[in-house]
This record gives sequence, structure tokens and C-alpha cells, in this order.
Amino acid sequence: MLTSQRRTLISARLSSDGQILAGELANELNLSEDTIRRDLRDMAAAGLLKRVHGGALPITPPLPDFEARQTISTDIKKRLGRKAAELVRAGQLVFIDGGTTNAEIGRALPREMKLTIATHSPAIAALLEKHRADVILIGGSLYKHSMVATGAAALAAIGTLRPDIFFLGATAIHPTHGLSTGDYEEAAIKRAIAARSAETMALLTEEKFNAVSPHHIAVVDDMAGLIVPAGMAKDVTAPYRDKGVRIIEA
Repeated sequence: MLTSQRRTLISARLSSDGQILAGELANELNLSEDTIRRDLRDMAAAGLLKRVHGGALPITPPLPDFEARQTISTDIKKRLGRKAAELVRAGQLVFIDGGTTNAEIGRALPREMKLTIATHSPAIAALLEKHRADVILIGGSLYKHSMVATGAAALAAIGTLRPDIFFLGATAIHPTHGLSTGDYEEAAIKRAIAARSAETMALLTEEKFNAVSPHHIAVVDDMAGLIVPAGMAKDVTAPYRDKGVRIIEA
């Protein structure tokens, strides 16, 4: 098999299976594992995939900026936000991560509900101006791409909280490699909030599944539940159900 044919096959397998295991593919094609690893290395250098231990994963495409993301899949994001808001109870301390999908949680929460909402997103805090909820706005260095606070000051403030529920945002999720995001500092903030929270729920649109971003947030087993669009293929959500994670369709 020619090099170009192997790499076309690798790209097709990444699209269909969501991962490549170098050893398995080498056995299937009756080639040395070194040959497959060389292909994966060269394709990673060309930006075609992400190498991981033992194989490769698809690369998530760069996200548009915050303002542009507000116009993408708005109906689906609203459904996810409403479903998340239904899980909130009066009296809770709820931490809402940044992002345009999570902003819909703030819009969907009943204005008269008495609770405390913490967020490191100024945009989400502003949505809660007319709500009865108390709002804790975490400050720090502003990561403009996601419009959230990061850095040492944010971590210190998060360390004083014990949220009942954390609504997490991520750019990718994979059954083996967990949830991930594109920025190192933002990933650290997300890990810190999850570690302090009684339970963590992730709101995820369909294109984020079976992909990986550069910076790890959490393993799938750490999730109390995933809030996903209704009608997703069962073979996409099955690996998460098999791990005992609650799948909530919206």
C-alpha cells in the first residue's frame, strides 16, 4: 500500500471511528508499527490529526471568537441551556462556566428563584442583573477568546467555594481521553472548579463528540451527566452510558 493510500485510510478511520490505534492498524495492514507511527507523526506535523499515546485522535477545528459563536446553533444551545436550568434547585450554589451555550442557562433560570450563582464570565454575570439570585463574579486575567477570568486570582477565589453543581463547557469529549479545551489556563480553571463541586454536568453540542483538544479537563467518569441534543446517534453516546454517565437529552 502506498503512503498516500495509507494516509487516506487513516483519515477515513479517524472520521468513522474517532481514533486510530497504531498497533491494531499495523496488524490489519500487515505492516510494521513503526510505519504507522511515522505516518501519524507526519500527519500530526501537517495538522491533520493529534498524536496520543498508542495512536491518534481527530483535531478539533479552531473555534471562532466569542461574538461569532453567539450566532452558531442558537436553537440547540437554547435547548441545552433550558434543560440545564431545570436541574437547578432553590438554595443551591451553582457555578456556570463561560461560553455561549452556558450563557443560555442564565437566560433560562427563573428570575424569582433564590440561589447563588458563581461564574468567571462577565457576560454571564451581566445576564443575571434582573434575577433574584445572588451573583459571585470571579475576577482575574481576562481570556478574551472565551470572555472568562483565568490566572492565580481566579484560582484563589474558586478555592473558597463549594458549588452544588458545576455546569462545565468543553470544546471536545472522547470516551478514552475525556473532556478537553483549547487553552492551557482555561483548562486549569475548569479543573479547579470541578474539583470543588459536588457534581459536574457538561453541556455539549454534537460536533464536540469523539474529538480531542490540546488541554485536558476531566475524565468521563468524573461527570455526573452530559446534556446533549436530542436525537444523537446511539453509537455516539453509548460509550458514555456504558461508563455509567447520565445522558440528558434536550
